[in-house]
Amino acid sequence: MALSRRALLRSACATGLFYSGLPLLQGALAYSANPGLSLIADPDNLLDLPEGFTYRVVSRTGGVMSDGLLRPGRPDGMACFSDPDSADRCILMRNHENWPDTEDGSPFGPDEALADRLTAAQLYDRKADGRPFTGGVTKTVYNMKSGEIEQDMLALAGTTGNCAGGATPWGSWLSCEESDVTRGDGAGKPHGFVFEVPSSATGPVDAIPLTAMGRFTHEAAAVDPDNGIVYLTEDNSEGLFYRFIPNEPGELAKGGRLQALAIRGWKSADTSNWPRDWGGGGAGSFETGRDYEVEWLDMEDVEAPDGDLAERGFAAGAARFTRGEGMAFGRQTPDSPGDVFFNCTNGGAARTGQVWRYRPGADGSAGILTMLYESPGPDTLDLCDNLAIAPWGDLILCEDGAGDQYLRGLTPDGTIYDLARNAHPDGSEFCGACFSPDGDVLFVNIQEPGITLAIAGPWASIRNG
Repeated sequence: MALSRRALLRSACATGLFYSGLPLLQGALAYSANPGLSLIADPDNLLDLPEGFTYRVVSRTGGVMSDGLLRPGRPDGMACFSDPDSADRCILMRNHENWPDTEDGSPFGPDEALADRLTAAQLYDRKADGRPFTGGVTKTVYNMKSGEIEQDMLALAGTTGNCAGGATPWGSWLSCEESDVTRGDGAGKPHGFVFEVPSSATGPVDAIPLTAMGRFTHEAAAVDPDNGIVYLTEDNSEGLFYRFIPNEPGELAKGGRLQALAIRGWKSADTSNWPRDWGGGGAGSFETGRDYEVEWLDMEDVEAPDGDLAERGFAAGAARFTRGEGMAFGRQTPDSPGDVFFNCTNGGAARTGQVWRYRPGADGSAGILTMLYESPGPDTLDLCDNLAIAPWGDLILCEDGAGDQYLRGLTPDGTIYDLARNAHPDGSEFCGACFSPDGDVLFVNIQEPGITLAIAGPWASIRNG
């Protein structure tokens, strides 16, 4: 008999076995060594890595996929799942951040003619001129042993601005629309929603928005496997940090309650640490390493036709976060409490990034918020975006800054180190960092010109400092 999603949640909690994207921290709090890695220039001008590390190109934008459609452009958020049929293979679920005005990188070809292969239910929306929206999700079955794609296909279509998202314990990918265009902007339907795509998909799924999870500039999602609560970031300089409590754990389409985080005793807190003349509360308003007790406020009218959900939440007392982006859930051991880690890309007095941890209370009750790190400037950490938890417990941060783009590591004692540098002439951002289920391969995207990479090497050299 097939297990229900509720049963899968219970099983994951009992055994400590989670999909990649829901990792164990494996003693993270005890590790504080500075790896002191030096990057070696890549003669092919693609990716600089530490000594002993190598990369393979998994895919590039524009090739023909197994389903006959074109590989879309602007790969962004991504998660890696086990392949149920082979330990040598894994499944990559990958967003494509094509916006309403993105002209290149459509899966349907330059004239969009291939869109006619999809049913109306599979194509969420079209623009006023009849052309489809070209954001969405692709599924790639990758053989880690041979380094070859065995199958790839479009799995979600007709959405827009699909930036980040998150893996679920029951094997699906939550794809989040950062664009909240609506009918007044030339769309046929409102956007700014979360869509669920199973990693078992064999083609485009029916594109059904999870409207109870709110309409806003969605970025990332992370699921607590103990109770099915979904945490959500908002890529907005005046955004909030949300959680969605489902009516039925593991069955997100059945609705639930959306809430926003508030600091207990500090109504409408501004966490940015921006100087006052930038509109912030001043440098040091939030202290690194200090624990703040929180509470959760119920949100109303969450489909927000006026796009004012964050504004209303802040007025009601919710805390404001400056461009919440990457997020991941992890725990030290199968029995220890879990933590939700997330980035604020423009947070901090230097406006170059903050890293936060939210530790839920027992049974999902209100917990503790801690700012783990604040970047002192772009030379150290420049606009942290997507986030992953490494098998040895460090956080892996994707940069989306103004200069050279790096993959950075952050140790639990607050040490930043370089893990990779984008050496491609386009100098685009890193996106979608995630580890294979066995922890041996780190996958990451370079958004422009659209390259997905698989990195392997002596990870123990980082773990052991």
